[in-house]
Amino acid sequence: MDGLHSLAQLYLSRPAERRAFRMLGGIMSTSKTPTVWGQEPAALLYILNALLAFLVTIPALGLTETAAGYISTIGSGVLALIVAVQTRPWVVSALTGAVSTILTGVSHFWLVLTPAQTAAFILLVSAVLGLVLRGQVSPRSGPVAHVVVVEEKLP
Repeated sequence: MDGLHSLAQLYLSRPAERRAFRMLGGIMSTSKTPTVWGQEPAALLYILNALLAFLVTIPALGLTETAAGYISTIGSGVLALIVAVQTRPWVVSALTGAVSTILTGVSHFWLVLTPAQTAAFILLVSAVLGLVLRGQVSPRSGPVAHVVVVEEKLP
């Protein structure tokens, strides 16, 4: 029992790893601290894409429709690249991001839409693609999972 106690103390003495320690039915387990960025990078970045589409339509920023189109399309491409890097399989994320970026460019430069309609269209595309992508990919860092240290009842 002494070795078990020292193992638990050694494990808990690592503050840099920020592990949560729990006792459940005599089983000591640890888990990574869940974060939104670590667990849902695709959803978070598609929300940022929708926010960017909204921001470029604010008249107080003084952007022309062409400038807003370039900013929104390039921003969508950059966010799609970050999603592809942060998730696996990256091919699914890259294809979804390419579709999002192309549709963003089409809405700004090809379809005849008002800035409000363009922002609403990009918001719709971001929401649909974000929801579709969420079930198909997982974070590159891996899911939060419990690691069992000891399966022995403690006194």
